Amino acid sequence: MRARVARRFLLLSKNTKGSDVDISKLMYRDGLMSGQRILITGGGSGLGKEMSEGFLKMGAEVHICGRRRQICEDTANELVRQHGGTVVPHVCDIRDPDVIDQMVERIWGDYGPLSGLVNNAAGNFISRTEDLSIRGFDAISNIVFRGTFYMTHNVGKRWINDGEPGNVLSILATWVWNGGPFVVPSAMSKAAVNAMSQSLAVEWGRYGVRHNAIAPGPFPTEGMSNRLAPDKEGQKLMSTGRGNPMGRAGEMHELVNLAIFLMAPGAEYVNGQTIAIDGALFNATGGNFSDLSAWTDDQWAQARQSIERQNQKDKADQTTE
Repeated sequence: MRARVARRFLLLSKNTKGSDVDISKLMYRDGLMSGQRILITGGGSGLGKEMSEGFLKMGAEVHICGRRRQICEDTANELVRQHGGTVVPHVCDIRDPDVIDQMVERIWGDYGPLSGLVNNAAGNFISRTEDLSIRGFDAISNIVFRGTFYMTHNVGKRWINDGEPGNVLSILATWVWNGGPFVVPSAMSKAAVNAMSQSLAVEWGRYGVRHNAIAPGPFPTEGMSNRLAPDKEGQKLMSTGRGNPMGRAGEMHELVNLAIFLMAPGAEYVNGQTIAIDGALFNATGGNFSDLSAWTDDQWAQARQSIERQNQKDKADQTTE
């Protein structure tokens, strides 16, 4: 059912070269989101960048935030150069509620109230749970679980106090329905965000504040692939979509079309839903990492080394105010 709902609103066609969304395949009219002001956490790269580009193309004023200043600024400049409009970068560590409050206060004061929030920022890596440190667990849960709540709570309270409607979209994963072996901190955190989304859809619906979520399957990005499929065979499997009923990985315009549908005017009665977009992978296989049970100690050691290299690369680019 979830896959059928997702497919109803998507165009399924081949992607162009590169990982960027193919703007020509967005299925909505230009200007659809004119007058909307959207904040995307983790909007400088990966899925967040793709959604930012789609919202911008539809006429929204886009705000992106992340811990890596240069990446946020480069993305904002790139998107405005390509499409015009307004993309405002913010340096923000969503693990810190005080920093969130300062950022949101600046947006409200300098630009006006947000109309939408996309909880996209996340962290994840594969690991045997017995190998996890508490610090490793906190690295994921502090972003996905606490950071998402901090953002939603701060922005939501402002909408309620101002008497304004609002729209929250959270990016989850299909393992919110069946668990995530070898990604337990993420699975726990995203399941909690799913519960938050469905709970607040009811609690805040009376204020006109909606909550929905997308549970993507494989939409390969560099950071995700290096942490969740650090071996060559895993990366090949993820990038080609081998094992998926549709025989391929997801294409960025498909995800962006669904995000626009949920964030743009015209779907105000959609509330409290988590929609899978994974080519029916969840239905076929469970969509998680249970096959890693067969890995040897050597394979796990190699995976840890690959993940650490990606972490060091990210830290070199990371800045906070």
